[in-house]
Amino acid sequence: MAITKNALVRYHALDRCFSNPGKNYDAEALLKECNNDLYESNPNSDGIQRRQLYEDIKFMESPQGWSIDLGKTKSGRSVYYRYADPKFSIKKEPINELEAEQLKSAMLVLTRFKGMPQFEWINELLPKLDQSFKLSNQSQDIISFDSNEFLVGTEHISPLFNAILYKKTLQITYRPFKSEDNTTNIFYPYHLKQYNNRWFLFGKNNDYENLTNMALDRIVSIEISKEPYKENGHIDFNEFFEDIIGVSKPFDVPVAKLILQATPSLSPYIKTKPLHGSQRKISEDEYGYTFSIEVIPNFELEKMLLSFGEQIKILEPLDLKERLKRRLLENLNNFN
Repeated sequence: MAITKNALVRYHALDRCFSNPGKNYDAEALLKECNNDLYESNPNSDGIQRRQLYEDIKFMESPQGWSIDLGKTKSGRSVYYRYADPKFSIKKEPINELEAEQLKSAMLVLTRFKGMPQFEWINELLPKLDQSFKLSNQSQDIISFDSNEFLVGTEHISPLFNAILYKKTLQITYRPFKSEDNTTNIFYPYHLKQYNNRWFLFGKNNDYENLTNMALDRIVSIEISKEPYKENGHIDFNEFFEDIIGVSKPFDVPVAKLILQATPSLSPYIKTKPLHGSQRKISEDEYGYTFSIEVIPNFELEKMLLSFGEQIKILEPLDLKERLKRRLLENLNNFN
């Protein structure tokens, strides 16, 4: 059971009523207070009925709630509710059992971001939370992420993040995949992006007019440079990546409309996990699912299309179709 915003509003309204020594609250008065607070919080709220009120009280009395000790005094046909201890309030209590489990689940999710500088505090906070609220009595893992903790280059994330945040010019020594020699460049870092379990740094150096990127697993060393920092010109990186799949963006290649056809067996996967945000359905029949995407052709696009093997057909554009055909024929030679 999740504690929603509306539920919290109701619990705090009931807490206020139960701890008020100057007024008696029966079910009708409690219901009125809860609905008044709900309306103040959200004018479109429809409020709750008496059944929900009793469920809220039952939850507050449970170990999953706050284990409140609630006194019930009968007067005539009415039953009035008040804390047995007038000094008690759920606001003074530590988090309850349900909140502790929710907190633990959230912390377990956040620990998956190891290496990210803004989450370094989690490793220090978890033992304190565990000691205070005994979060470790349930050790079952209920969620996993597609990540590689042995990935090379993640040690660079923290200094690069801070360099971007504080606008520091860097001197980066880098070893490209196609060379055995290191190169050292002055680099102005602007953005970090993860793709296919690898991290990439985007920015500019003095050798190129356009943005360039470096794979973090090819960075040899990073030093702070005394060179003045060059601003990124207010580049919107959401917009920058909008027309591509992956991280490589050829600046002299226009957006192309691809017409693709997925086999009937692949169609459900393509429909539920679109290849790109621009994906649109064209038709669907016994031959498969025909759709379009509008992207700038790049290395990652070709690699993704080839990964589907015989289950996807490229109908347009013809130059992309021919290029992938040549690659497949070359690949077949590897099996001879």
